[in-house]
Amino acid sequence: MALDIYAPAAEDLAPGEARCPGPSPQDVLDQDGDTPPAALRAQAYEYLGNEDLSLERYTSQAFYDLEVERMWSKTWQWACREEHIPDAGDFYVYDVAHYSVLVVRGNDERIRAFINSCPHRGMQFADAGSKGSGKQFLRCPFHGMSWHLDGTLREIPCRWDFPHVSDDSFGLDEVPCDVWGGFVFINLDKNAPPLHDYLEVLPEHFAGWPLEERYVVMHTEKVLPGNWKMCMEGFLEAYHVLATHPEGLRSSGWANTQYDLFSPHVSRFLQNLSSGNPHFEREFTQAQLFEFLGHNPDDLPAGKTARQAHADILRDSFGAEIGVDLSHLSNSEMLDSIEYHVFPNACFFPGIVIPLIYRFRPLGVDKCIHDIMMLRPVPVEGERPPPVEKVALDVDEPYVSVPDFKENRLSYVLDQDTDNFKRQWAGMKASLKGSQTLGNYQEARIRHFHKTLDSYLA
Repeated sequence: MALDIYAPAAEDLAPGEARCPGPSPQDVLDQDGDTPPAALRAQAYEYLGNEDLSLERYTSQAFYDLEVERMWSKTWQWACREEHIPDAGDFYVYDVAHYSVLVVRGNDERIRAFINSCPHRGMQFADAGSKGSGKQFLRCPFHGMSWHLDGTLREIPCRWDFPHVSDDSFGLDEVPCDVWGGFVFINLDKNAPPLHDYLEVLPEHFAGWPLEERYVVMHTEKVLPGNWKMCMEGFLEAYHVLATHPEGLRSSGWANTQYDLFSPHVSRFLQNLSSGNPHFEREFTQAQLFEFLGHNPDDLPAGKTARQAHADILRDSFGAEIGVDLSHLSNSEMLDSIEYHVFPNACFFPGIVIPLIYRFRPLGVDKCIHDIMMLRPVPVEGERPPPVEKVALDVDEPYVSVPDFKENRLSYVLDQDTDNFKRQWAGMKASLKGSQTLGNYQEARIRHFHKTLDSYLA
């Protein structure tokens, strides 16, 4: 089916001003007839130039080494969820590049983060990616030296041989640690700014979407073939929907997605779903769209759009399924793809139908780890469910191979996304052009990300 996706006379506009014809996300929110949160009404775009980005930013070992030295060592990154370490003595290991951090809950209930390295001979206290519980103290498995859960020295076997060591100067190497939205963040820079300041507009925007009141229903950790930035950037724009997710074209205003560059560390896209696509050559009626969304077209209530009726149905059916009252949520919060990126590597979705959390971590220049969590509101009745166990996937293992994930249509979408990366990485390395050319608006978040990255590398 033919598509008209180009704005007429775009060449007559100033760079960055061109937009796809048809209803904008704000127009769709107006048509919804409800009251979305103020955060969804915010708009913040600026033109950042149109110069090509060098592919060496992805393929160069020297560039990667600079990131490890100057950026990964200076930024706040979420390490785990609070519910991963609910009791005193619980620990969780967070790894990025060659860095490793041991996150521990102490007897005073305080969460602390220590470098995962014994100050004696450098032995790791726990393996990369591991977790555990019931620790009374932290003991090095090499020589048996031990530390209390607050990082202070507990014991040195054969202490007579270490008269030069004092208790006060031989504690574990602690790094900044804080909590937001139920996520435990760490920063390897001991002079790091407060987490709340680093998150900029995020706490204000998420005030009505308290992620600490959600729990983990899915957690996968998949190896992807390509540089971490390349893979992450595949999730920062909706421009790829046309070729990568064609089955979603009928109901998604993908080319009309709103892109916001709020501050150096935070950007967002707002993509309307279940709204219809204004770019098809043949228009669809609301009844036809309602049928495409899985309902009997004859059941579409008079005076309601398919999007409104679909949201109403989901509020009742999904709310009953998960034991949560969703009646207060707007159509956009129920249906839309709303993705906030927090520099350098995390994406947070506040919505209900797409409740994802992403994280990308490098495994050298040419591979990375893609962590995905799905969060669900904690039921009103009963105890808070514990987080599910993490499922590790290799490069060739698809998301649909995870039994509990296979039933969710998002697993198919994610497989479509990640199937692109092997070929894209090969193409980057084969390129004679040596650079990529970005769209001024739809790929603005990628340019915004690199601008912030350069501020750290400089």
